[in-house]
Amino acid sequence: MRKFMILGLIAATALPGVAMAQSAAELRHDRREIREEQRDLRQAQRYGDRRDVRDARGDLRDARREYREDWQDYRRTHRDVYRAGNWRAPFRYSQWTVGAQLRPVYYSSRYYIADPYRYRLPRPGASLRWVRHYNDVLLVNVRTGRVVQVHRGFFW
Repeated sequence: MRKFMILGLIAATALPGVAMAQSAAELRHDRREIREEQRDLRQAQRYGDRRDVRDARGDLRDARREYREDWQDYRRTHRDVYRAGNWRAPFRYSQWTVGAQLRPVYYSSRYYIADPYRYRLPRPGASLRWVRHYNDVLLVNVRTGRVVQVHRGFFW
């Protein structure tokens, strides 16, 4: 009986210490809470005293740090999705910027990201496609070839 009690106490103290990555939905919820804290900080700056502002800034800083750590844990536990690899292409790496125009070989269907939700990318609009270019992700207008958005180093 005594061994079971000791074992239970050890388990009760060890389990909360185990780092568990959050789900994508929990991360979105945390990001929403950070936005609310930012709004509270603005209100405190507008109407409150200095102590309220200082406390709100500290809370916001802590929330951002925790969110960053949770996001890193999420990426670490989902390494297979965010893994960099030997991305063979018939062209060399170029660092694209928003507004640049690509030749069709750079955004052919071979390089489309078929499931952007898997990578937590927003849904592309009409005639837009997420394209992988080495470790970068580009949002390309497939009609004109213009780059709309760039995420550098997305796959690491």
